[in-house]
Amino acid sequence: MMKERIFEERTCPKCGCTYTERPALSREDNETFLCPDCGIRESLETLGISEEEQEKILSIIHRNYHGE
Repeated sequence: MMKERIFEERTCPKCGCTYTERPALSREDNETFLCPDCGIRESLETLGISEEEQEKILSIIHRNYHGE
């Protein structure tokens, strides 16, 4: 069994939410750490996916991801 790694609590500079998951690196400046959701949104934006579809995708991820 793999040991779960706990990350420090951070505040996302993009959305203002606090999170403890592995941070995402912003595609905008390649320096800023974001919450995982904002990181996913940035990557989906680069593919031209609408905000409505992005929310659907994030909903599916949240529903099916169990920290593995």
